[in-house]
Amino acid sequence: MKIIVYSTKPYDRRFLDEAVQSSNHSLTFLETRLTAATVKLAAGHDVVCAFVNDELDEGILKSLADMGIHLIALRCAGFNNVDLTAAKKNAISVVRVPEYSPHAVAEHAVALLLALNRNIHRAYGRTRDGNFSLEGLLGFDLYGRTVGVVGTGKIGCEFAKIMNGFGCHLVGLDIHTNPECEALGMDYVQLPELLQRADVISLHCPLTPETHHLIDHDAIEQMKPDVTIINTSRGACVDTTAVIAGLKSGKIGRLGLDVYEEEADLFFEDLSDQVIPDDTLSRLLTFPNVLITGHQAFFTKEALACIAATTIQNVTDFEETGKCKNQVQPTPA
Repeated sequence: MKIIVYSTKPYDRRFLDEAVQSSNHSLTFLETRLTAATVKLAAGHDVVCAFVNDELDEGILKSLADMGIHLIALRCAGFNNVDLTAAKKNAISVVRVPEYSPHAVAEHAVALLLALNRNIHRAYGRTRDGNFSLEGLLGFDLYGRTVGVVGTGKIGCEFAKIMNGFGCHLVGLDIHTNPECEALGMDYVQLPELLQRADVISLHCPLTPETHHLIDHDAIEQMKPDVTIINTSRGACVDTTAVIAGLKSGKIGRLGLDVYEEEADLFFEDLSDQVIPDDTLSRLLTFPNVLITGHQAFFTKEALACIAATTIQNVTDFEETGKCKNQVQPTPA
């Protein structure tokens, strides 16, 4: 099958080229994102391979269906950028990579937490300038602290295991309890109690109507003073305006983000020679106790190899049987 791959970088090409060698598929790589302006480039292909910031709304899906495309292969776990109802209406199947390396994302969340707590990002800049003063770099022991884990699936569970290794107390929030987390001594609670008890809050949940702006003004008001918030899940789980207010008031002591709700035109691109047009993100970048990475948590060799292999296998399964175990279905009304 002819697959057009949007939003590609050199590393995508490397791992997808390796994965496709054992199949009869061919790949066309595009650096551009999938938008209404670029959808026409998919003409002549059988499959569209898309990433987290590609647009797959009703209009674009209708255009793809008119071209004879009936499969969207997402090379990511999240699918909140896809109008699944419109996809079904246009007879387009959507498949994804439900898991790749939960260790990669969990370990990155821990890296953000440790760097913020011990001010590694600030110390790095200081020492390179010959400044070895410790003033302003004071951290705290993670041992004995309470860590709130929002979303205790595979990634959240791996994060909890690492925090358990540090000697932290664990409180969790999820619609389903995870026996592995319970075995660590995790106490499952409702959101208000988690917010009130946790010294560190780490988000590992999908973006749904229920989790959209889960961390908002009201939630922040319920948190402990000097709380640390880490988000490696989806940007829109956090109300950015609310966390800026929390940082200014001192309620939020540290903020680590690998995702941002308006990241689509920013992340994965080199904008170092440009003025960033997003005033909200620019404001966030001025805080010394904020650390932002550009949707990097998944970025390990193991994860990229798994993503590529699963993506190609999804296409093969669909071609051979007309279905795929990793197919995404719209939620019933």
